[in-house]
Amino acid sequence: MKSIYRLLLLALLVLSGCVENDTKTISEAMINPETYWGESPWPEIRKERINTLLPNALKNANLDAWLVICRENNNDPIADHIGGENAGGTAVFIFYNDTDGFHSKVFSPSGEATALDDLDIHDEVVSVERGTSAVKMAVEFIKTKDFTAIAVNSSDSNSVADGLSYTQRKNLEDALGEYANRLVPSTDVVYEWLSIKLPAEVDILRKAAQLTADWQIEAYKQIVPGKSTDADIAKFLKQKMTEYGVKDGWAPDQNPNVNSGEDRGHSHATDKVIMPGDVIQIDFGIKVYDRWVSDIQRFAYVLKDDETEAPKDILHYWESGKAGNRAALAAMKPGVKGVDVDRAQRVLMETAGSDYVMWSTGHPVGYVAHDVGPNLGGSQASQVRPASEKLIKEGMTFAFDGFHAWKLENGGVKTISVEEMAVVKKEGAEYLIAPQEDLILIGSKE
Repeated sequence: MKSIYRLLLLALLVLSGCVENDTKTISEAMINPETYWGESPWPEIRKERINTLLPNALKNANLDAWLVICRENNNDPIADHIGGENAGGTAVFIFYNDTDGFHSKVFSPSGEATALDDLDIHDEVVSVERGTSAVKMAVEFIKTKDFTAIAVNSSDSNSVADGLSYTQRKNLEDALGEYANRLVPSTDVVYEWLSIKLPAEVDILRKAAQLTADWQIEAYKQIVPGKSTDADIAKFLKQKMTEYGVKDGWAPDQNPNVNSGEDRGHSHATDKVIMPGDVIQIDFGIKVYDRWVSDIQRFAYVLKDDETEAPKDILHYWESGKAGNRAALAAMKPGVKGVDVDRAQRVLMETAGSDYVMWSTGHPVGYVAHDVGPNLGGSQASQVRPASEKLIKEGMTFAFDGFHAWKLENGGVKTISVEEMAVVKKEGAEYLIAPQEDLILIGSKE
């Protein structure tokens, strides 16, 4: 039955003109996402992350314990990272280090406790009977351990670490009594934990990045100068996502951002017709396994009738942006601050005559497009944002740009932002996939 549906979908696509009726396109349109992707590796990866990365995150954050409260419908942002995504009644998750090592203990309503225990994520799942407070049981345990610093998800700088509601916090503090003054924000432990990716996660991000880049190259081949619009190319990429069963890397209305005109920032593709002489940007990201996100940009130039290569000024802008990207990669090493990576390419931008670019050189990428971790920016700001002062560590993954901006004849500004993805290793950073070396050239289809 699924094969019949896929054939019907293909027929509709061909009739609508979204794809060409050739063997390669038919083969790609026939892909079965379930077979292509297989079972999600998240359950095992999540378990490994808790047991191998979280103990060090607690130590680096100088914490005795981390307490997370999960609940139904309005759950904590961190819930599915710890196995609390299916919480019905209130459940309390406690992670801590002691002289015996690392431990994870959950106080779960009896209706969900058995299923949670079956996941085999935590050392112990305590079943909480109806009419009994999981919070009070957790507090009784905390008092027996006499923890000094207990992190809870209240943060003024990290939304992922800010899931504890006012009423939940008040209830917890009332139960803790004089122990309430031992509560601290979970900002640092969430940062330390989520900013590092396991090698298996890096491999998944690499696959997502390759698809993201390959599809952009395919999209550029669809362009007919003077006829195709930015929105047409965006629709082509949306269809690729549908064929492969992946989701948007960020807000669907702004992904992908195809822009052949002046800068629009984070924006949607418009009905602007792509014309000879245009420099085209595609900013595109996909989410695979409903978990990991890519963020890649590819650039192209539309040749004029008398051109066989891009003009010298456009080539200069391209090479300038590419040089900035390579400089940022070279600076991206363990122990270096994010602001220093930003500074590494700004020097080149000034030398190359680039206009001012307000965006940061880069950002962490992984579970969301702008993930938890050091910001690669701030070197031109009067006050450096705190995340730019954070140190880069092995296992962090970034999406980052090489910039060159120039003024257009109409007074607007156009920016080439050579965006790639990289992972930080012991000796330095390396690209997840081969970077774009040459500006893509689009000729007349006549």
